[in-house]
Formats: sequence, C-alpha cells, structure tokens
Amino acid sequence: MASLAGKVAVVTGAGGGIGSAISRRLAAAGMRVVLVYRQSQAATETLAAGLPGEGHMTFQAAVDNSAELAGLAETVAARCGTVDVLVNNAGMTRPVPHHDLDGLDDALIDEIFRVNWRGAFACVRALKPLLMQGEGGLIVNISSIAGRTGVGSNIAYCASKAALDSMTRSLARALAPKIRVISVAPGWVEGEYALRMPPEILQEQRDKTPLKRIAQAADVAEAVYAVAAHLTFSTGDIIAVDGGRPLL
Repeated sequence: MASLAGKVAVVTGAGGGIGSAISRRLAAAGMRVVLVYRQSQAATETLAAGLPGEGHMTFQAAVDNSAELAGLAETVAARCGTVDVLVNNAGMTRPVPHHDLDGLDDALIDEIFRVNWRGAFACVRALKPLLMQGEGGLIVNISSIAGRTGVGSNIAYCASKAALDSMTRSLARALAPKIRVISVAPGWVEGEYALRMPPEILQEQRDKTPLKRIAQAADVAEAVYAVAAHLTFSTGDIIAVDGGRPLL
C-alpha cells in the first residue's frame, strides 16, 4: 500500500456530492486537498473547513476556462509545490430522451463535450508539470458506465464519457512512466441528480443491478482511494463502480 500522507490532491467539482466524498476520503488518508469549484463557493469552503488534517484550500476555476486553470496551477505551485493526484470530477449533463434528436441541440452537445471532455484534458494540460515532479503522479478521471453501455441521461453524455475513457488510455500511454491515468466509472449514484428522478425509476435501477442497490458517493470515493493507495501498478484501466449493472 502506498502512503498518501502529506501528498497533494486536486479535486475538480469538489462541491458536489461525489467531489465532496472524494475530498473527504483523500483528506482522511492524510492528503492535502485543493478543492476546485465553479459556483458552489459556500458549500466548498464549508467542506474544506471540515476536512481532517491541515493545509486544504479552495480555488474557483471553470474547467473549460484554460486561463483560470493556469491560475490554479500557478497558485498550487506556489502554495503546495507539487500535485500527486488530480481527480477530474467536474462534469455536467441534462436529461434528453435518446429518441429526441431535436431535443439534443447543438449548444447542449457543445457544452457537454466542453466540460466533460475538454475540461478534463485542460486540467491535465495545466497541471502536468506539477504531476511530473518527484515520484510522479496519478490522474483519475470520473467517467461513467454510460461510456460503455450507451445508456445514460442523453446520447452526448454517453459519448463524452466514452471519449473520456479513450483519453484515459491515450494519456496512460503518453504520460508513462511518470504519471498513471485511470478512469473510475460509476453507474447510477444516489446523489443530487439521481434523487431528482421519480422514486420508481430509482427502484427500477436497483432491481436491475445484481447487488440490488445503486452506488453511494462514498463507493466512488473508495474506488479513487484504492487506485491511489493500492492499485499502484495499474494504468490505462477503466474501474467500474456499478454493482454489476451491465450484467442484467
């Protein structure tokens, strides 16, 4: 097991349910966490203040704004010196039935790819010099089984997660041996998005999952921790956190 104590993690979308769970888990492992948010300033600052350990910080930056990410890299370099783990968790979607091709308009398609794919790539590009230092770093892209199954909130969302997984494999080859790159791909997660769905939809998802529940944010956070602390000879892999959902 690799010790994470004293190391630095940058988590994007840190104010959301999955991002906050990841931040708490990495802080509990002794990491210093940089919590990146776009809009949820109050929630993110409250989260940072309650994390175990010391030296945590928040930073406002949109992942689709390269100038703001350059500012993030400069600030982290000055205050932390390095980055050991980057978690690309920021993302967006909106439900559009897959048969409704007109409902998936160009603006939404562009926004989904700009945030979910280009944003993750831009974070890697901005923080690569810090991840290359020392023993090397780890990038964890929070993907989705929608990238493999083609079932998700809309067609563009599924495609953006497939693109993210493809990027994981490409970067794992391109950045080795100094930087490992892994996708963590949840199924349904019982968070803000899922809880807006009708209860019968959530129950249907539980019934269609071999383990008979949908994921909690903590399940995703534990997968990220496992990749960082235990799966230290893995790179370019897609780690499913879906309870076996594609099996049924």
